[in-house]
Amino acid sequence: MTQPTPPQFDQADLLDWLCAADPASLDDLGFGVIGFGPDTEAVVQRYNRTESLGSGLPLDQVLGRPLFNEVAQCMNNYLVAQRFDDAQADGTVLDDQLPYVFTLRMRPTPVVLRLLSAPGRPLRFVLVQRSQ
Repeated sequence: MTQPTPPQFDQADLLDWLCAADPASLDDLGFGVIGFGPDTEAVVQRYNRTESLGSGLPLDQVLGRPLFNEVAQCMNNYLVAQRFDDAQADGTVLDDQLPYVFTLRMRPTPVVLRLLSAPGRPLRFVLVQRSQ
């Protein structure tokens, strides 16, 4: 029996898959995954190996911590954090991709971010595609 192909960064129905995926499945992905709650603190609940290796932040330093205020302050701005806040306040789906540069704990690193959230979903996600 063949293993199912892991989903791709730009796959249309990715939010549903991410919400249902177990940690091992997330670790199989070739892009970074940061899943956080819809609470006002945006506490990180999912974090995959690809993102840990890319960011240099181990799992135990990220899970259970507020994403935008402690883990990734470089995304606490109108381009990222505010889009999640606006979508939640408006009750709308968020599925945006944008070029971005991480700068806080590392040399400037260009990436593509995908921001995913939808009303009624237990988690919101920042996906990180780094150049290969």
